[in-house]
Amino acid sequence: MARQVVTYLRVSTGSQGRSGLGLEAQRAALAAFTEDQDFEIIAEHLEIETGKGSDALSRRPQLAAALATARRHRCSIAVAKLDRLSRDVHFISGLMAHRVPFLVAELGPDVDPFVLHLFAALAEKERALISARTRAALKAAKARGVQLGGPRLAVARKQAVKVLRDTADRHAANVLPVIREVRKAGATTLREIAAALNARGISTARGGQWHATSIKNVLARA
Repeated sequence: MARQVVTYLRVSTGSQGRSGLGLEAQRAALAAFTEDQDFEIIAEHLEIETGKGSDALSRRPQLAAALATARRHRCSIAVAKLDRLSRDVHFISGLMAHRVPFLVAELGPDVDPFVLHLFAALAEKERALISARTRAALKAAKARGVQLGGPRLAVARKQAVKVLRDTADRHAANVLPVIREVRKAGATTLREIAAALNARGISTARGGQWHATSIKNVLARA
């Protein structure tokens, strides 16, 4: 019998909620994860935030509702990515105090609360470092007389996005031959392919472990 799970999806602005931007990607990731792990989705809670400063349960009525549903059915809450819960480690720590298990599709089914805290803390530290480096770079550029903002900033952002996308595409291209090889060796499901890549010591583009959803993403890039 399939285990029950409640899914929680979140977008940060009203315009994203109306357009569906990001929602379908989250929904698809959760559908693939729950199918692969034999979960039955019994309820979906969708949060559409209207501004910043929403890392408080009182400003997340749908997250509060998801917690109530999960407690009532004694099951877990699943999200596509950890940042759909929060980007703040203290907020995530507070959620853990509700003693409702959280599952993150991107991280796989075996990540316990302690590891979730570590991921959140690392992400928070990474954002702080990126912010500090950005401020230092902008200060140095301004000292050289470079005009900041406007078209130049837009071009820089576009180039940064392209670099990230190209890096992911190259990694996918390198991994695809290995995926074909393990398929020929008998791996048929996404979960089996992920296990085979992990056994060979091959990491994801971010240096992490493979899961069914990350295999699916690589295949989609192909």
